[in-house]
Amino acid sequence: MGITMQVLGLLLSLSILVLVHELGHYFFARIFKTRVEKFYLFFNPWFSIMRAKKIEGKWNFSFFSSTSPEHWKDHPETTEWGIGWLPLGGYCSIAGMVDETKGEKDLSTEPQEWEFRSKPAWQRFFIIIGGVLVNFIIALVLYSVILFKWGEEYIPLENARYGLQFSEVAQKTGFENGDKIIDIDGEKPETIGDFVTGLMIDDVQKASVLRGDDTLTVYIPSDFGKQVLANPKKGVCQYVFPFVIDSVIPNMPAAMAQLQKGDSLVAINDSSLFSFYDFQSLFNEHKNETITLSYYRQNELLHSQILLNEEGKIGVYPAHYLHFLKTKKNEYGFFASIPKGISLGFNTLGVYVKQFKLVFSKEGATQLGGFGTIGSIFPKTWNWQQFWSMTALLSIILAFMNFLPIPALDGGYILFILVEMITRRKPSDKFVGYANMVGFTLLIALVLYANGMDIIRALGF
Repeated sequence: MGITMQVLGLLLSLSILVLVHELGHYFFARIFKTRVEKFYLFFNPWFSIMRAKKIEGKWNFSFFSSTSPEHWKDHPETTEWGIGWLPLGGYCSIAGMVDETKGEKDLSTEPQEWEFRSKPAWQRFFIIIGGVLVNFIIALVLYSVILFKWGEEYIPLENARYGLQFSEVAQKTGFENGDKIIDIDGEKPETIGDFVTGLMIDDVQKASVLRGDDTLTVYIPSDFGKQVLANPKKGVCQYVFPFVIDSVIPNMPAAMAQLQKGDSLVAINDSSLFSFYDFQSLFNEHKNETITLSYYRQNELLHSQILLNEEGKIGVYPAHYLHFLKTKKNEYGFFASIPKGISLGFNTLGVYVKQFKLVFSKEGATQLGGFGTIGSIFPKTWNWQQFWSMTALLSIILAFMNFLPIPALDGGYILFILVEMITRRKPSDKFVGYANMVGFTLLIALVLYANGMDIIRALGF
């Protein structure tokens, strides 16, 4: 059920984003009186689920057809709307434009006034950038709506009362579990996300931490982000919180030992522990072994002998860290949510652009992911706030990726148009066609690589 919800969330989100992206192209094309031959959600090799075309004021439909009805060709002035069967994107086929749907040979001999290639460069620029522009605007709108509807709730880093639990890489750098963050390069991070961003992509040089009663400085190596990506155990840090049982799973070791909701674990054998993650780690070291588990129940210290299963589990659900750490919630009225949403959108774009530099490193390339990776960020149980938050983030990513100056992407066309504006010479349709072919081949290879990495990770290699 969880995976199903993630797949549905991914498909719905991408469908919305592809639709508004292509509508951006369509909107500007129609403003400048350029014909749009076809507008499709999803690709339609071999056949389409649905085709529709308005002819003489009346809508005509065709379902599960391999080609458009013959008489539709007599009305090229109206757009054919459709839904394909391959949910990997969509397209807006603009008349007189060499793109992924047609090449130079598919264009009429003489340019027509209603074709893309007949329009001045500045109009073609807006037709192409329309998709990127709409995606970014949609992200800003979504962030504003989310803040207005649900507000903004987070744990301030200063409320991490038990400190942080650090990854292996972070500990080698000099952090210790339980450290409380004071500042990084003299600036106080508001959230754990701000702290991690600073270490991973902002190239901070040092962090001040409170360790017990002492204030210490941890110096951050310049390749810290690459070290994190290269380590099999990803991540930098998490909140430390005690291991208190929220519920006990029937017929599991904890149930057989009669542990109860509210029991607070404090030791395994002779080892006194506090953090949930420390217990988790030590459980993993004692798979299929009997341990002595010490815990408090209503201020009384108790001990139980427990045989861990082959996965090193005792069979309980821990209380969430939000039970122990105080959150801060900012609520926004309608007018306040708009500038805050715009600011959040630009900040998100800035962080993503900074992160992108890691893709070009050996460590970053191994972390590329396809649809499986993207789908995993959606919640396993439906949550509208998280869905729209993920959709806003993906809209930012889609806008940025499409803006890259790669042939076959919007950024490639924008680059050609800018060169034309500067040099006063328009690239030939043949050159654009060949460039698109190369760019499209590279994109297919990248998609195959990214999804191949998903499969490799899923198989445990």
